[in-house]
Amino acid sequence: MNAVLQPHVEMLPMNVRDLDEVFAIEESVFPFPWTRGNFSDSLNAGYSAWVCRIGGELVGYAVVMIVMDEAHLLTIGVAKRRQGMGFGARLLRHVMQSARAMGATALFLEVRPSNDQALELYQHFGFVRVGVRKGYYPGIVGREDALVLTRGLTEISA
Repeated sequence: MNAVLQPHVEMLPMNVRDLDEVFAIEESVFPFPWTRGNFSDSLNAGYSAWVCRIGGELVGYAVVMIVMDEAHLLTIGVAKRRQGMGFGARLLRHVMQSARAMGATALFLEVRPSNDQALELYQHFGFVRVGVRKGYYPGIVGREDALVLTRGLTEISA
């Protein structure tokens, strides 16, 4: 029998030492990335911020703002070379569980209608569209709407 050891996947609270790696991924995967300062400000504000590491390598991150009983996914990203391997789903599941543990009963997010990969992930997790924010995102030409999605946090699976 050949046993192949899989590297251990860790979900860890994001800290200042992670910011260079987080920002490098952010810049590589989004056409209009957050700044390093946006991440730093999120940490300083006490937002729920997480990194996903596999064998020490930072493969993804997520930032969630929790207010009262609502959580808002501000950003989530996975390194290009690690996309399609389930890390986005792991991160999303983790932040939902963490938000629920902090008292949130629902998670909200915005997503570009053109972001098919993200939409597929959110639909897989049972998110539903509850609105549209017109001209929310900057675009190459003009602005792009944002779909507002939500999902209850009473039961987390998928």
